Amino acid sequence: MAASGSRMSLGPASPQRPRSSAALLLLVCGLAGALIYFARGAFIPVALAVLFALLLSSPVEALHRKGLPRSVSALLILAIFLGLVGATVNLLWEPGQKWLAAAPHTSLTIQRKLGPVARVMHRIDVVTNRAGHLTDAGDSAAPAPAKAAVAAGDSDGLLAETRAALVASMTVVILSLFLLAAGPPVLARMSAAFASDAHASHMLRVIEAVRSEVARYYATVALINLALGAATFGAMMALGMPNPLLWGVLAGVLNFIPYVGSATTLLVLAVVALVSFDGIERVLAVTGTYLALATIEGQIVQPLFVGQRLKLSPIIVFLALWFGGWFWGVAGVVLAVPSLVALKVAAEHSERGAPLVAFLSPGTGRRLRLRSAGPKSGPAVKAV
Repeated sequence: MAASGSRMSLGPASPQRPRSSAALLLLVCGLAGALIYFARGAFIPVALAVLFALLLSSPVEALHRKGLPRSVSALLILAIFLGLVGATVNLLWEPGQKWLAAAPHTSLTIQRKLGPVARVMHRIDVVTNRAGHLTDAGDSAAPAPAKAAVAAGDSDGLLAETRAALVASMTVVILSLFLLAAGPPVLARMSAAFASDAHASHMLRVIEAVRSEVARYYATVALINLALGAATFGAMMALGMPNPLLWGVLAGVLNFIPYVGSATTLLVLAVVALVSFDGIERVLAVTGTYLALATIEGQIVQPLFVGQRLKLSPIIVFLALWFGGWFWGVAGVVLAVPSLVALKVAAEHSERGAPLVAFLSPGTGRRLRLRSAGPKSGPAVKAV
């Protein structure tokens, strides 16, 4: 009885997750990862279409509220978006072709200017090889066989890749049009089919919050990147860089990809300046000017206009870009940041989302307080 009383005095035991459920969760996550990796050809167009639908849904809904049918609004907005993309490509086509035609001369110029560095690296490589062969028996190594010629089937492979890219592009455009034309009513019917009315209405509020925040985030970032591209264009023109418009557009477009885009633009500008100018001072002026512009944009302008609410941890963003590129290539890099933004907004509207919000947010030392997230409440997480 004493032992029984002592056991009863401990109170009810807290529920614990069975070990089998944790193993099942890991198994499901592994299978899902393998599925999206090996079936990326099917998933990438769908994910890109969802992203474009999120970005373009706000103007479509605005035109629909003005009395225009949603299908017509979707077709009009999508046509304007594709026209802007085509105009940008057409604007960059001529200078891009010039640089492509001058690629052999550019390569020779880079080799000539980096000749001293290459000779030093070659000498270091020779010394390293000699040190590695000190213990060899002195047998002369057989010459390596010559590389095989390029297979005749490479052209067929290129044709197949081009055909796959065209099919994927058409899939993205058509699916984006369907999603934009469907709008919230289809989402309401789909949610009501799998959940109760309360859960379906809450799910619709979360989807609407994600749509609104992602669209607002990208609209603000687009304006910031437009200003960065204009500033880069003006700076490169003042410094005497060839094709300054090309580098301004490149800086604005690549800046949509955090960290990687700015680093790529800086590398490209350094190579172009090295080829175009003889003095190292002008090369340093070009790279230093763009580095200053990118620093002002990333450390002052974007935090000021984007705000702290959607700010993400740099480590999480970098890991998302890394794994997105490893899983889905360029498409994974493009989708990494909007996926994190959507995940954070969804967690803010969840009763149990405080740990996930704290995990995705920068380590600012602020505490996160969980609020009751009723059917009509706002975000469930509040920074205090």
